[in-house]
Amino acid sequence: MASAEAVADTLAHQESIGDWIQHHITNQPEWNVFEYHWHLPHFEPVNILGMTVDFSVTKHVLMIWFSALFIIVLFKFGYNLKKKIPGGLGALIEIFVLYVRDEIAIKSMGKKEGHYFTPLLVSFFFFVLMNNLMGLVPLFTAATGNINVTAALAIITFASTQIYGIKVHGLLGYYKGLVPPGVPLLLWPLMFVIEIMGLIAKHVALTIRLFANMVAGHVSLFAFLGLTIILKSIYVAPASVGFAIFIYFIEILVAFIQAYIFTLLSAIFIGMSLSEGH
Repeated sequence: MASAEAVADTLAHQESIGDWIQHHITNQPEWNVFEYHWHLPHFEPVNILGMTVDFSVTKHVLMIWFSALFIIVLFKFGYNLKKKIPGGLGALIEIFVLYVRDEIAIKSMGKKEGHYFTPLLVSFFFFVLMNNLMGLVPLFTAATGNINVTAALAIITFASTQIYGIKVHGLLGYYKGLVPPGVPLLLWPLMFVIEIMGLIAKHVALTIRLFANMVAGHVSLFAFLGLTIILKSIYVAPASVGFAIFIYFIEILVAFIQAYIFTLLSAIFIGMSLSEGH
């Protein structure tokens, strides 16, 4: 949470509390560290196959790099696979890994496919969790509050459902299986289009669910913190800070829940594509 001095300084240069909140939840070309404003590398957009792609480093890109580095360090030094019985931090990490494998992957896909997709699902869980929690640490922000990030994760899930569904059932068999058996021939084209739209809609919902929960939590948190500055009253401070602390702890819980839900839904969607009559 931002300090009172940082809040006052920010509001002094912005028109309203809305501008302050937007500054903290939107992607920025700079990273603010206390009073320092570090401008991140900017590159000219590149045209690739008719699309303009900007490879400039932004605040959320930097957060993704940090989270990836934290996860690598966590598993490299905290989780030693050579130990049959890990202790300390390794034991805690193993609890999450085994839970994802046994309670999410295997139960959603079966033993064979569950073991096969466990690395992907564990990566989903820890990446989403790490980014969610980083948004609650001073100087950092939640990259999962950027819809482009959550969309990229959902696209990985969508691609996995298509690739491995086709691998198991064949190209014609997979897409034919989208339509429930017994549908009249005249209605088959319409049902096929509806099922394709439903397939896309599930992954769009996967994108928006994570994004919306992260943004809503941070907006609420900063809104309560900003009340003291807006009203400029010492009598508002206890309630303002009290509610902010309450939401802060709720957000810690939400960070774990959303990582779990995203991982679970990804496992279910992939498992559905691998099963008969998906």
